[in-house]
Amino acid sequence: MSIAEHETEQLPLKSLLEAGVHFGHQTKRWNPKMRPYIFGERNGIHIIDLRQTARLLAEAEAFAHDLAARGGLFVLIGTKKQAQEIIRSEAERCGMYSVTERWLGGTLTNFTTIRQRLRYMVQLEEEVRSPAFAVLPKKEQMRKLRELSKLQRTLGGLRGLTRLPDALFVVDPKREAIAVAEARRLRIPIIAMVDTNCDPDGIDYVIPANDDAIRSIRLITSRIADAILAGRSYFESAVGVPAEAYPEEFAPSYELFDEEYVELQEELDEEVEEEVHDSLEARLPKHKY
Repeated sequence: MSIAEHETEQLPLKSLLEAGVHFGHQTKRWNPKMRPYIFGERNGIHIIDLRQTARLLAEAEAFAHDLAARGGLFVLIGTKKQAQEIIRSEAERCGMYSVTERWLGGTLTNFTTIRQRLRYMVQLEEEVRSPAFAVLPKKEQMRKLRELSKLQRTLGGLRGLTRLPDALFVVDPKREAIAVAEARRLRIPIIAMVDTNCDPDGIDYVIPANDDAIRSIRLITSRIADAILAGRSYFESAVGVPAEAYPEEFAPSYELFDEEYVELQEELDEEVEEEVHDSLEARLPKHKY
């Protein structure tokens, strides 16, 4: 399906079904706020209502298209292993930005600092490529290379971002709780793949979907990327030039207190630890004595 056709056609339920978008989490791990989006339960697993998924995905695509058509910038976020490569490739394809490693606290609310780190990363890259780099002591070379590698890993997907984004696309808002909290504080719209264990409150465009299966993540992310591409094409044809960043002085410099980051991160770590423990426990053989 072409990008132009994508604008007018809703994704068929068969495509969602084949990608496993309908599989939720175990019923014991559900968030009651997701009840309106659940079709039923089978073998201890919640089944997501795909009719709602198709409708809400279409609404999210329309928003992404309209925002991109006005020159809006998006950051695509997915730090879980199965989402990283998909988010990275789709962000590059639609000319937007991505975060696929750990979200750095303050990426949005303390963007002035992040922008300085992005500039420093570019400066380091130029320094490493220059002939003068080979003259430096080996110890100094290694230190700079390690620092550059860390910056590229954590901030590489944001290269070229000079102002706050106009919207986020998030895979698993429960895992990306800090990013969601920052966006909500700055009133940046959020599109998110929301599984049955997530809290849909605070998400502007909820897409009820399996956020663990690779095929599901690829399908939903590619649809949003297609909508952004279609919008960008319209914007560039109307304006005649690619979308330009707004002047840097317009970027807000709010920041959350460190305590808020610590609290959110501790809650997330506890939940992940509990899930890992339960998963290991389920794999242990049951002996009868």
